[in-house]
Amino acid sequence: MWREKLMVRLLGSLQNHADLPLRVALWNGESFSLGESPKVTIRLPARSALKFLDPPSIANLARGYVGGHFDVEGRLEDIIEAAADLAKAGATSAGGIRRRLRTVFHSRERDAGAIAHHYNVSNDFYRLWLDPQMVYSCAYFRAEGMGLEAAQNAKLDHIFNKIMLRPNERLLDIGCGWGALALRAARDRGASVVGVTLSKSQYDLARERVRAAGLGDKVEIRLQDYRDVEGMFDKITSVGMFEHVGLKNLPAYFARIRSLLRDGGLALNHGITSTDPDSAESPYGAGEFIDEYVFPHGELPHIGLVLREMEAAGLETLDVENLRRHYARTLSCWSASYEANAAALRALVDETTWRVWRIYLAGCAHAFRQNWVSIHQVLVCKAGPDSLNPTPMTRDYMYRPQA
Repeated sequence: MWREKLMVRLLGSLQNHADLPLRVALWNGESFSLGESPKVTIRLPARSALKFLDPPSIANLARGYVGGHFDVEGRLEDIIEAAADLAKAGATSAGGIRRRLRTVFHSRERDAGAIAHHYNVSNDFYRLWLDPQMVYSCAYFRAEGMGLEAAQNAKLDHIFNKIMLRPNERLLDIGCGWGALALRAARDRGASVVGVTLSKSQYDLARERVRAAGLGDKVEIRLQDYRDVEGMFDKITSVGMFEHVGLKNLPAYFARIRSLLRDGGLALNHGITSTDPDSAESPYGAGEFIDEYVFPHGELPHIGLVLREMEAAGLETLDVENLRRHYARTLSCWSASYEANAAALRALVDETTWRVWRIYLAGCAHAFRQNWVSIHQVLVCKAGPDSLNPTPMTRDYMYRPQA
């Protein structure tokens, strides 16, 4: 009985702080509405499910849903918004909103394990909801109404324009995924590319794609940690990878990039950033959920920290672009595709995995729309005299059509 009493007290407290379009239906037939005209219903089948609403953080709600301890009815977008509002109301009623600062120990073995956890679900799983090239990073919607596939191609071209990629230049792609950037750089720009990944499934498919494209003489895919790469490169890209580096490892990461970059070369880092000045994780328990279920040991630095560590490592910042709204739209596209292919996805993975990714994609779209997290592209060269900076005096070159 104490949990029912706690539930009544909790819901009463929430009702004083928010008008949420949400109903909570208990196993005994009783229900509580937190606002007028509820769009979403949480159905608790047993008394034990109450613990996932105490407190109603995003992490706690997610644990209940992905574990099958309760079900939720309503449109996915409404479910995500209701969960976020419930978590916010719970934090407010508890006396404040806290963004936790969490640092993690990173090693080669631990980072490889985290990558395997996220990317080795199966290539077929990702193929069902990504674009045909399987570009798993923020797209670039250059024009209103642009579809996801075109926007991913526009993103790759935008990166190549920024780094002024030319034929026969040697390009290093850190965290190359399934090889889309490497293949396009070689095929369309004539570059010689080395792509490195820690995911065996990505490595296998990327190599297969290189062979199928007949680009084996231009593209080399390696199963390798970026810390073990040797040699010199004219251009370096890192797209959607540095989230795994760790806050304490940023100095060594950027120093490694500098050591691999030729004088007069350019590097571009494209990655998710925290909107908290202290680089704390996403609010209301969202960061806790992602660390537990999706991206183990991931850490997001604030853009201020990114720029500081780049400069400290001997890299000059040339351009910074915020793509937050682009990622919100990208994630919405992925989420819609995930929903459209729900039956096929559920046949591939267990129910828990299906539920994790369902709320992860839709929840991240909401997080980017709300500015809980952001994403930046940062273009750099080696710091020093003008001879180390090959870019024109203005940024017009980034937006001119390239031959």
